[in-house]
Amino acid sequence: MPGDGLRYAVGIDVGVTNIKSACIAEDGEVLSRGMTPTGADDPEWPGRVARLVERIAGERGGPPTWAGVAAPGIARPDGRSIGWMEGRLDQVEGLDWGEFLPLGLRVPVLNDAQAALLGEAWRGAAAGARDAALLTLGTGVGGAVLSDGRLLKGKVGRAGHLGHICLDVDGTPDFVGTPGSLENAVGNTTVRERTGGRFATTHELVAAHLAGDPDATTAWLRSIRALACAVASFINVLDPEVVVIGGGIAAAGPALFGPLERHLDALEWRPHGHRVLVRPALLGEFAGALGAAWNARQEGEGSE
Repeated sequence: MPGDGLRYAVGIDVGVTNIKSACIAEDGEVLSRGMTPTGADDPEWPGRVARLVERIAGERGGPPTWAGVAAPGIARPDGRSIGWMEGRLDQVEGLDWGEFLPLGLRVPVLNDAQAALLGEAWRGAAAGARDAALLTLGTGVGGAVLSDGRLLKGKVGRAGHLGHICLDVDGTPDFVGTPGSLENAVGNTTVRERTGGRFATTHELVAAHLAGDPDATTAWLRSIRALACAVASFINVLDPEVVVIGGGIAAAGPALFGPLERHLDALEWRPHGHRVLVRPALLGEFAGALGAAWNARQEGEGSE
């Protein structure tokens, strides 16, 4: 109830289309979730985030005890901002959210896929796992890695961008220059190219596949084999307990996970029969906001 002195964390997940928010109590109870349009065509759109946090504080009867942000791009090693952003939400690059938001708090910033993985590891498809990988299949392919309970970040924050591995050395370079990348093999932006112009979106491709279109089936199953090759490679390198697959393309459900499992039966290295769990994400579009809130709560606890 407002005014009851409840300590809580707020997580904000900034997307190109929508800004998602989540509030969690000190004991982990999810208090609220919300969504508002980003309005990214307005260069002053970050002000919407500040106003959203102010509104949440009013609804909860006081400001958050902890706050965290997730956004596309590469988070700076100090965790205060997104240090690199390419062609989307340019205003995010270099924005220090702790200084920008009127809270007087340090606001830890994560890449959106990293935040989603933390959310899934907290109370989703990877709950309890200390070694996990996440793939988000959508417009592109995002990714994140949890190793021995810690996010794998690397020297400049690049670690975990699993969509930019090379599956075909002679393939077309993706936007970071990787030839034949996983992102190009399964991402929504290349569907038209992969289907000879017949389909504009993965949703259309899957619908045609399910309707019995043989060309759609060939294209769809080729994409899933590429995904399976990538997942098998991640398993060889990372040895995770679980691989979580989320994003809009994962909504294809059995049309995705059925053939993916069959390919992995042939491709996955399974010493002594050990099989890595491959699970659909459970937290949906609020995974990043919940992960950002949980991360802020954990970091805050460590500094108290």
